[in-house]
This record gives sequence, structure tokens and C-alpha cells, in this order.
Amino acid sequence: MSDASTFMATKSRIDDAFAKVRAEGRIALMPFVTSGYPNLVQTRVLINAIVAGGADLIEIGVPFSDPLADGATVQRTSQIALDNGVTLRDTIKLVRQLREEDGVEIPILLMGYINPFLQYGLEKLASDAVDVGIDGFIVPDLPVEEGDEWTEILRPAGRDLILMVAPTSTDKRIEGVAGKASGFIYCVSLTGVTGARSDVSEELPAYMERVRSKTDLPLAIGFGISTPAHVAQIAGLADGAVVASALINYLDAFPESEQAAAATAFVRDMRAATKKPV
Repeated sequence: MSDASTFMATKSRIDDAFAKVRAEGRIALMPFVTSGYPNLVQTRVLINAIVAGGADLIEIGVPFSDPLADGATVQRTSQIALDNGVTLRDTIKLVRQLREEDGVEIPILLMGYINPFLQYGLEKLASDAVDVGIDGFIVPDLPVEEGDEWTEILRPAGRDLILMVAPTSTDKRIEGVAGKASGFIYCVSLTGVTGARSDVSEELPAYMERVRSKTDLPLAIGFGISTPAHVAQIAGLADGAVVASALINYLDAFPESEQAAAATAFVRDMRAATKKPV
């Protein structure tokens, strides 16, 4: 396969997705699933069900033994996926199936940690991303100062590196992220790890205003987004909402045979709350 640097940059599906929701007067809904949880076959079923529910983008977690940014729910799913023997290579194959066999067209992002990506090889990762249709990568433990090598390889291949900021990020760090990110910026809504929460932080508006002042990129809020009410709150502050633990916890209450219908209904309810306030 060709070196990623030989690829001409193509128009990003991620850019198109945010342009579409902006034109529709709403924010993007980004559900998260862990590759290989509860097993690879069911992951594929669930992603198709999530797409049917109206997701605008989807984030697929690559199993890792030390997912430091993830809360108990995602850590548990990652461990079960590892016990199932699921790897980054399996996840890339899953994306190929979603694109070529299932006709999934919305942007697909892989969320994972540095080590598996580096072991796989960044140039091969970018090349395979183009080949199978992975649109971007979220790497929580990648320091912005070490992001140059990634962007130098991913951008010529038309793939986005999604960088993160947090409420504790300094203005200087936010500026650094804004200068290197593409696609959108992932705004962690609170300090700590992922996980469903009962309320959205009262400090979110001021934090988002601070990030917005440093970049024109879309801003997506994640960590703790659990209900349609949370999505509705975010609709007045950002361009996208990531829903992870709440979706996983909801689906865990159903037998596998009923999870697809439950996933579609859950996402449809969340999608209904994405309208921006007038």
C-alpha cells in the first residue's frame, strides 16, 4: 500500500458533517462504542443501529489495557474487548466492513491510546485509514507538543487529528491545540475521567467561551453527557456532543437480541435534543 504522504488530501467527511448540522440549525451527535464489546459481531450490529438512530459521527474505542482518560464503564468494556482478543487491526477491519458491506457513510473516528497506534506504525495507520474509511483519530494521551509527527502524516492523507482541551487547560495550551487540531476540538466538560453524570457543569459556558475565542474549529463536548437535557444544554454552547458511558450503561440493561432496537431509540431521543436555541 502507498505511503500516506502520497495521498492527496480529500475533503474531510468530518467537515461535511459539521457543515450539514450547522445548516440544519443543530449540533452533531457523536455516540461512542468500544470495538469488541460485548463482541465484535455485536459491535457492528450496534454501530448500524446507532446510524439508524440518526448519529452524525461515530467514535469507536480501540481496546487498551490502561485507558487512563476513561471512567469505570469504558474501562470495563475495554477490558472485556481485550479478553475477547480484539486489536487495532480487528477494529480497522470492522470499519472496512461498515463502509463496504453495510454502507455506513457518516464519519468514523477511532479513539485510542498512543502505544497501539505507534506499534501499528503511523504511516501504515494513515494509509489504512484512507483505504478503509477512518476519518480521524482521538488520542487522549498524546501531548499537543508531540502532535507534529501525527499531523505531518495524517493531514496529507486527509485524516484529522482530534485534540483535547479541558477546563484546566491554560490559554496557552488551548492556543497550541487550536494550532494543530483539525476536524474539531474535543472539549472535556469536566476534570477527571469519562462517565455518566447527573448534571452538566455550571462552569461550562465560561470555559467554552474561552476555547471559542481561540479557534474557528467546531467544538464538541464530551465526558458526562448522559441525557437529552444535557444535549439540549450543550446545543447552546458547542457544535457537537459525545455520548459514551450513558449509552453503554443503557444497552447493558438489555439482552443482546434487543440491544440494536434499544440503541436506535436511545440515539433518536438524543438526536431530538440537538436543535440549537433560536
